[in-house]
Amino acid sequence: MIGFSYYARVSSLSPRFYQSLLDKCWRRSGTLMYRPDQRRSCCPHYTIRLDSSQFNPSRAQRQTINRFNKYVIGDSYAKEAARLHPKSRDQAKKRDNHFDLVERVHEAEDDQLLKPPEAAHKLEVTLEHDDFTEEKFAVYENYQRVVHKDDPAEITRSGFKGFLCNSPLRRETMIGSDGRERRLGSYHHCYRLDGKLVAIGVLDLLPECVSSVYFLYDESIHKHAPGKLGALFEIALAIEEGYGWWYPGFYIHSCPKMRYKIDYSPQFILDPVALRWDPLDRKVLDLLDKKPFVSMAEEIQAGSAATARASEEANRDSKISDVPEESESPPNGSDEDDDEDDEDDEDDEDNIWLFNSQMPGITPLSSIVALDMDRIHLKITPNGPLYKTSDLVSWEEQDVKQWPGLRAGVAELVATIGPELMDQICLDFVPHKR
Repeated sequence: MIGFSYYARVSSLSPRFYQSLLDKCWRRSGTLMYRPDQRRSCCPHYTIRLDSSQFNPSRAQRQTINRFNKYVIGDSYAKEAARLHPKSRDQAKKRDNHFDLVERVHEAEDDQLLKPPEAAHKLEVTLEHDDFTEEKFAVYENYQRVVHKDDPAEITRSGFKGFLCNSPLRRETMIGSDGRERRLGSYHHCYRLDGKLVAIGVLDLLPECVSSVYFLYDESIHKHAPGKLGALFEIALAIEEGYGWWYPGFYIHSCPKMRYKIDYSPQFILDPVALRWDPLDRKVLDLLDKKPFVSMAEEIQAGSAATARASEEANRDSKISDVPEESESPPNGSDEDDDEDDEDDEDDEDNIWLFNSQMPGITPLSSIVALDMDRIHLKITPNGPLYKTSDLVSWEEQDVKQWPGLRAGVAELVATIGPELMDQICLDFVPHKR
């Protein structure tokens, strides 16, 4: 564990396994997996998700889609199409009184328009493999330079490839409960206007969600609120293809730039302690306004404990005797000694044993000690056979509590992913290019 997160590098990842990790506060950046320690961090990262089937777009969100569609088709097309392809009274009434998100996001796409006439602009939205192309890099370069104000010298093709292309997620397909086939893996949701690639939504398509990794766009469409458009298109994808949930990435309550994520509702927040989903409602937001770390499980527990204490005090017959006041001086040494201890603690924070960190939601050491970790697979050579941890000469000689050490390191990983996933991992010791 380094700083306020636990890190792991992956070379191959199944979509179903990654779905399980998302629901345990994990997230990926390229091939780097990380699980934040919300309790110790000054800016805790919370996992949130939207139930796409219950999503009700706000007036502002509906206007964003409608204005963009109007820009794409143009007034001339709208008038001529109404004359050549008139809607029935029922069709017109339905459109005026009911906002269907899936229908509306596709409304201005070129392959959905009735022709003739021709629209003012040609909009094409496609789901493509997350491969590198110069066309995609041009959008990335413009976005990082114009929106994020990055130094042009630091915007590189290798950085783009490592961050947003060639994901470790394996591409697969699955049959959903509705009988439809769904794509799984990492994809680029590409938006082209008049043949030019103007925006890319980097997505992880998982068994139960559309996970938004990154959204980037060209400065030429800034006036159309591309961030909002991208979110609405992704939610529509979750509805249309049956993924169910939309994960907009980590939410940091103290970061104003992330407040837009909670504009889409109903949302749920993952309790970092209990690893269960709670409604992201006014009660939770008010708590986050007061303190950085919030766990509804701990709030409930604290409330129950306070009630129990109040009841105990009310029923207490004996009086509490006075006790001497504690000395204000440190019991052992001076204030200078405390300062030295603080400095040591800061140094230790850079690399501490996970089980000493009080990270919420991990499997406790007492449970890890009882696990049989001897059969975890190991990959030693690129094309050789798989081994097991018990095949290592030093494995039996080490104790889980001997940190730093291999067994202690494996114990950390198992604690963060959960014992139920232990038999699904393979520790890769083969050097990989980054």
